[in-house]
Amino acid sequence: MSISAAQVKELREMTGAGMMDCKAALAETNGNLEEAVDWLRKKGIAKADKKSGRTAAEGLIGVAADASSAVVVEVNSETDFVARNEAFQQIVSNIAEVALTTDGTVEAVSQARYPGAAKSVSETVTDAIGTIGENLAFRRSAKLSVGQGAVANYVHNSVADNLGKMGVLVAIETEGNADAARSFARQVAMHVAATNPLALTAEEVDAAEVEREKAIYADQARQSGKPENIIEKMVEGRMRKFFEEVVLLKQAFVINPDVTVEQALKDAEKEIGATATITGFVRFALGEGIEKEESDFAAEVAAAVKK
Repeated sequence: MSISAAQVKELREMTGAGMMDCKAALAETNGNLEEAVDWLRKKGIAKADKKSGRTAAEGLIGVAADASSAVVVEVNSETDFVARNEAFQQIVSNIAEVALTTDGTVEAVSQARYPGAAKSVSETVTDAIGTIGENLAFRRSAKLSVGQGAVANYVHNSVADNLGKMGVLVAIETEGNADAARSFARQVAMHVAATNPLALTAEEVDAAEVEREKAIYADQARQSGKPENIIEKMVEGRMRKFFEEVVLLKQAFVINPDVTVEQALKDAEKEIGATATITGFVRFALGEGIEKEESDFAAEVAAAVKK
């Protein structure tokens, strides 16, 4: 009998097994979903529990780079223990290398062929759920490139080469010495890891965030009873301070707090040998934005006793 794509999709969602494995299971069981699940479980491809439903907020950040580009990816697991698994580390490293050959979007990387396999990155991650024994997820990726210059990367809390708990990319466009540009860009990447700026320039800060801050400062100033023209000046002063705190180029440079990142870049142009411009940065911290499930162990034990 013919196996439909909808059947394969449903079985994948039920078991977390790869597409080809699901297709084979359905073919072996004449399209019977329950029997197909059992078939996969007997083969060790699907586990008894649905791992795809568990929160994956641990894992690793991986980076990869060539002469003019760099990428950063995040692959999540359920526990930090898996992040120390060599097989998992190899998967993250390979995904980063694959990302370097694409435009860096999750869609493109997911669909790209995984190294040494006839499967895509997405299928490989799904297959690994069965072999590693935890829910895994390729969550996000980003790529920076330059026409001339360099893109540097920095990994914080490194657990292996180019793998860790945080990854940062910084791109510098320049006609000068690329090695000198990369060296300075790496310093800026370390700065970004420490300060987590919201944007490269003040103009790039989210407009809603700017308006929210202005409204807060204006309300605070009005409580002092000062006239509106004075309040306006007070808000302007507070916003200048706000941008100094959240805009990369305006921040005090962590390596030399006496100068801003913008001034440090101008100073670095002497070594680079030409004008240089920071064109972008990316900062991935592991698990940020993922709502982790809180486990009540006592409640779990009580529930188990009642069964």
